[in-house]
Amino acid sequence: MDDLRLALLLNAVNPAIGGVLVRGEKGTAKSTAVRALAALLPPVDRVAGCRFGCDPAAPDQTCPDGPHPATAGVERRPARLVELPVGAAEDRVVGSLDLEQALGAGVRAYEPGLLAAAHRGLLYVDEVNLLHDHLVDLLLDAAAMGRCHVEREGVSVSHAARFLLVGTMNPEEGELRPQLLDRFGLTVTVAASRDPVVRAEVVRRRLAADADPAGFAARWADPDAAVADRVARARGRLDRVRLPDSALRQIAEVCAAFDVDGMRADIVAARTAVAHAAWQGRDRVDAEDVRVAARLALPHRRRRDPFDSPGLDEQRLDEALD
Repeated sequence: MDDLRLALLLNAVNPAIGGVLVRGEKGTAKSTAVRALAALLPPVDRVAGCRFGCDPAAPDQTCPDGPHPATAGVERRPARLVELPVGAAEDRVVGSLDLEQALGAGVRAYEPGLLAAAHRGLLYVDEVNLLHDHLVDLLLDAAAMGRCHVEREGVSVSHAARFLLVGTMNPEEGELRPQLLDRFGLTVTVAASRDPVVRAEVVRRRLAADADPAGFAARWADPDAAVADRVARARGRLDRVRLPDSALRQIAEVCAAFDVDGMRADIVAARTAVAHAAWQGRDRVDAEDVRVAARLALPHRRRRDPFDSPGLDEQRLDEALD
């Protein structure tokens, strides 16, 4: 699970990476890992009463609840985890006409959807490969642009929607279309450990958590707090990390060597390398950051034959880096 943890944490450091697609067999704690991430994200300040979670330091000038006065109060709340069910309708995702105000007061008003609720938090889609393609496309568009545009029932609304997008899927139930697959920033494949010692420890911890949830959480509170503090420090360092031309050339060489389509892979790899350098406490991207970024950003973008194994050829990756 090391790659899964790292991919989630790098997106927590820089959500602009574009999210994580987690592929794996059933029963491998994909959902557990994603839900645990929300507690490690820094808390957010929002304008008091704003349904769209505007940042008091830089409120959205086009916020449907705005404009916000400079004297507006500030509320602090934990980063929100919003789960999108597979059967959700488009109205629930992007928002809809507020029927109560429409019928009671004759006013056309907008009721925010899940994208507004996930702003500055985490949006989780379980079994994303079973979601309707147009909804997946809508989610990925909002994640890439950082905004949600709604045109329906005579209501025209645009609001900020910057969130960390995570999708999980079991490949046995079907694949995502390549066009949608490419829109996820990083991808990781997880599998249950075959080591009996590790499997026994997993069962031991699960039984302990079931027997005493509060005590189990308290036992791991300090390590969790240390990781959350590291995420916050890495976010603060992100703008100071320098991507030298040599590292950028390495990224371009690796993407070309694996014959990826388009330029999205290069951009995502560059953002991931910078985030990894910040996570490691450095102010400059080096070859190891590029290697990690390539391992996470390229497997789902490289051209491969139907019978090729997933992932990247490590030897070929080292040759491209050299």
